[in-house]
Amino acid sequence: MAKSGSSERYDVIVVGGGHAGCEAAAVAARTGARTALVSMRRDMIGAMSCNPAIGGLGKGHLVREVDAFDGLIGRASDAAAIHYRMLNQSKGAAVRGPRIQADRALYRAAIQDMLADEPLLDIVEAEATALDLDTDGQRVRGLVVDGGRVLAASSVVLATGTFLGAKLHFGLENHAGGRVGERAATAMAEQLRAADLPMARLKTGTPPRLDGRTIDWAALEVQPSDGERWTMSARTPGRRNPEVFCAITRTNARTHDIIRNSLDRSPLFSGEIQGEGPRYCPSIEDKIHRFGDRDGHQIFLEPEGLDDPTVYPNGISTSMPADVQRDFLRTIAGLDKVEIAQLGYAVEYDYVDPRILGHDLGVRTMPGLYLAGQINGTTGYEEAAAQGLVAGINAARFAMALEPVKFDRDDSYIGVMIDDLVLQGVTEPYRMLTARAEYRLRLRADNAITRLSGKAEAWNCLGEEQKTLAHRRAAQIARLREAARQPATAEVAEKAGIAVGQHRETRALSEWLKLPGGTSEAFRSVVPDSADLDDDVIGEVLEDIRYAPYLERQAAEIARLNADENIRISAALRYADIAGLSKEMVERLEAARPGTLGEAGRIRGITPAALAAILVHTRQRAA
Repeated sequence: MAKSGSSERYDVIVVGGGHAGCEAAAVAARTGARTALVSMRRDMIGAMSCNPAIGGLGKGHLVREVDAFDGLIGRASDAAAIHYRMLNQSKGAAVRGPRIQADRALYRAAIQDMLADEPLLDIVEAEATALDLDTDGQRVRGLVVDGGRVLAASSVVLATGTFLGAKLHFGLENHAGGRVGERAATAMAEQLRAADLPMARLKTGTPPRLDGRTIDWAALEVQPSDGERWTMSARTPGRRNPEVFCAITRTNARTHDIIRNSLDRSPLFSGEIQGEGPRYCPSIEDKIHRFGDRDGHQIFLEPEGLDDPTVYPNGISTSMPADVQRDFLRTIAGLDKVEIAQLGYAVEYDYVDPRILGHDLGVRTMPGLYLAGQINGTTGYEEAAAQGLVAGINAARFAMALEPVKFDRDDSYIGVMIDDLVLQGVTEPYRMLTARAEYRLRLRADNAITRLSGKAEAWNCLGEEQKTLAHRRAAQIARLREAARQPATAEVAEKAGIAVGQHRETRALSEWLKLPGGTSEAFRSVVPDSADLDDDVIGEVLEDIRYAPYLERQAAEIARLNADENIRISAALRYADIAGLSKEMVERLEAARPGTLGEAGRIRGITPAALAAILVHTRQRAA
C-alpha cells in the first residue's frame, strides 16, 4: 500500500496529483522505480477539475492508448461511468470517439485506490516549493517541500496543471489559486522563471455548476446513454454503474444580449486576463463576441454524479460576474428557475514552451527534469494523462540509467501530440483532434492494444493481468486473420447474410467481408470457432479488412518518410551558420532543436529548400 512519505530517497518524484501526475507516478512505479507523488492535498488526488467526462474525438484514442500501457484513466473511467456515448458513430471507425460521463466522486476514488495498490509508490502530502538542483543549477537532485524538507531523487516530473503561478478570475475580481479553494504553486513558478526557462501565460475556464433540482428537465431534449456495451478499458468486463441521461438546451438572443451588454465587466475583455484561451473550447462571452451572427449555442447538461444533484452545463464556460451568470442562465430553456451551486470562473496560469523538451518530455537544458500536462501548454484530462505516461516512463528510465523511449506519429496519437508540442510549440492550449494525425486510418481507438502492447511490454510498463490480456488478444486476432484468409464460396457467404450480388466465384473470406452484410455475425456464421470471441476483437479484424488498401498505401508512405527520420542532426549544429535559412527559420529550428531531418521538416515554415540546405550542411560536417 502507498504510504505517506516513508522514505526521503526516491528514484522518481512526481509533483501534482492531477491526471498527468497520477499516470506518471503509476507508470514509474510499475516499471520498478521507487516513486513519490507529491500533492498539496491527498484527498484531491485524481479530482476532475473541469467537466465530469473522459474521452471524445481524438481524446478517446488517447485514453485507449494509455490503457494499452496499463494506465489508470481508462479503468477509472469505467469505474465511474454513468453515461456512455460513441461520438461520430455514423462515420468510419478511425474517427469515432468513445466518451463517458463520470461520477466525480467515483472517479477520484478509483484513481486513489489504484495508486494505493502500487507497492513502490508513496504519497507525500506537501507543497513542492522548489527543485533541488546541483551547485551549477543545471541538474535535478530532488525536490524541496514546505518547511525546507528535501526529498532526494534522480528525476522529477512536474505535472502542476493550472496551479503554476495561477490566478482565478470571477468577473473583475481575482486572487491567487489553481482551483476553487486551493492554493497556487507560486514558489515553484518563481524558481522556473529564475532558471530562464521559456515561459508564458495561458487561460482556461469552467462554467457555473447548476443545482439539477432546479432544472425543468421535462422541457429539454434528452440524450440517453448508448445502448451498446463497449467500455473505455479493455480490462473492464462490463458496465457496472446505473446509467443516466444528459439533456440538451441552447442559448438565445436574450442570453446573448445580456452577455454582450456586460462585456465591460468581463476579465477577458477588460484586459485583466493576458493568457490565450483554448480555441476549441471558448468561453460563452468569447463565442458571442466572435460569432455574433449565431442565434444560439448548444449546451449539454451533464450530471456530475449518481448521488450528487450538481449539473455541469457544457458549452458555457464563463468568468462573468455572479449576477450576469445568474441572469443569462435564466433566459435559457429549462433553466428559467435554475440556482447556481458554484460560479463559473477563469484560471490564468504559467506554462513552459514545450520546444525546450525532447520527445521524452525531458527538459534538454536540465537533465532529470520532466514536464507533463498543462505545464506544456495543453488542455484536457486525456492529453495530460498521455503526457504523464510518457514523462513517467522516461523519468524512471533516466533514474535507472536506461535509454529514453519515444512514441512515433505513425504508431499513436500520443506520438502525434508529443511531436506537435516539442517541434511546433503552442500559442494557445493544445487539444487533440483526429485531424492532427496524418495516419489516423491506422490509429483507431479500437486497435490501441494491438498497436502498442509490444512497446508497452518491452518498456516494462505492464502488470501481469494486462500482459495476459494483451497476449490473449494478440492470439485471437492472429487466429481470426488466418481464418479471414481462407477461401469461402459465394453460397457460404450469402448464407451468412453477406450481399454477394452477382458474384458466384470462390474468394478469400476477407474479400466477402468487405461487402454489405460483412458483420461480426456473418464472421461468426462462417467461422464457428470464433463464436466465443468478443465483438470488439472481431470488430477490430473487420475494420482492418475494410481499411486494408488504404493501410497498405500509408505503410509505403511511412517507409519513405522514415528515410528522413534516419538522418541525424547534430545537437551542436548552429543553424545560423547555414546559408539560405531565413532568420525566422533559424529561430524556430533553434527553439525546437530537431534531432532528425524528418523532425526538422515537421516544423512550421521549414521549406523543402531549407531541408536541402540542412542536409548538405550536415553531410559536410560529417565528411
